[in-house]
Amino acid sequence: MISKSTISTRPWNGIIDCYRTYLPVSDKTPVITLNEGNTPLIFAPHISKLCNIPGLSVYLKVEGANPTGSFKDRGMTMAVSKSLEEKSKAIICASTGNTSASAAAYAARARANGYKMDCFVLVPKGYVALGKLSQAMIYGAKVVQVKGNFDEALKLVKSIVEKYPVTLVNSVNPFRIEGQKTAAFEVCEQLGRVPDVLAIPVGNAGNITAYWKGFCEYGKSDRPKMIGFQASGAAPIVLNKIVEKPETIATAIRIGNPASWKQAVNAASESGGFIDMVSDEEIIEAYKTLHQMEGIACEPASAASVAGLIKSAKAKKIQPESTVVCVLTGNGLKDPDTAIKSSSQESLEIEADLNKIAKSLGF
Repeated sequence: MISKSTISTRPWNGIIDCYRTYLPVSDKTPVITLNEGNTPLIFAPHISKLCNIPGLSVYLKVEGANPTGSFKDRGMTMAVSKSLEEKSKAIICASTGNTSASAAAYAARARANGYKMDCFVLVPKGYVALGKLSQAMIYGAKVVQVKGNFDEALKLVKSIVEKYPVTLVNSVNPFRIEGQKTAAFEVCEQLGRVPDVLAIPVGNAGNITAYWKGFCEYGKSDRPKMIGFQASGAAPIVLNKIVEKPETIATAIRIGNPASWKQAVNAASESGGFIDMVSDEEIIEAYKTLHQMEGIACEPASAASVAGLIKSAKAKKIQPESTVVCVLTGNGLKDPDTAIKSSSQESLEIEADLNKIAKSLGF
């Protein structure tokens, strides 16, 4: 028989319910939630050893465990709830995939609660992983594939919002940042302390901005060094210039002009950290390591945090005895094509014969 002391007596009802006093909500805010948040923080023994830093402890914040499979749900519960408070009946976003999936899901949840809520998403044609595109479509969003990149799509939705009655729910929406900052609270609570370093992928740069805001509001004097990583083919912050045609296998961070560029630079600077870039080869190597040596799935962009940590450890930028949290921003099932292409295993086709199958398995 399971002891009652081992079971939480309070059900998890999402980040707004848990962190209400830290969020800009009131009794007038209609809370639209899918019980997002409360994602696992998992120790990574192989990566801890791989970095070859004495006393290093690496943990993985698995944000792919959120309802639509990415960290975007934390911000979207806030953005959609506040849009309804402001009597909006439609939301819109530009997306590399995860934002569109999350926006569409929370719009559907709003409809489940009796509200009228349409969702429109603009995505760059040919640069959204099928897992993400299918989510936005099945959740009922109106999906437009733009013949251009994310940055061009974001310019378009900003113009639409200026002319038509629709609410923008990209990370330039301040309520998105408010929701996403709760992940920093969870990290501290799950660790029982503030980590020494937080490593995170950087695309549109809203998430590194949100984590830093969360750590600053957590109430402790000590705060982690924020180290962010862009893909080398989409590294405008590192290069200090807009990348007109960003290219990377990590489509979730394939952004050449981040909306939260200045805030990301401030987060790195104020924390004593830095923003660097990693190659697609380094990202895929970390991606494979996470799957095959830690048993934890993520999409390629998520692996940028681990690739960056490994690179930084080799460069002696990580101190001994440090506790590092790497944020894995999205679920591995978001991009099955890359998983199949990156696997070192071949799928065998053999007759239904016991001896032949046993031989193929090496018995």
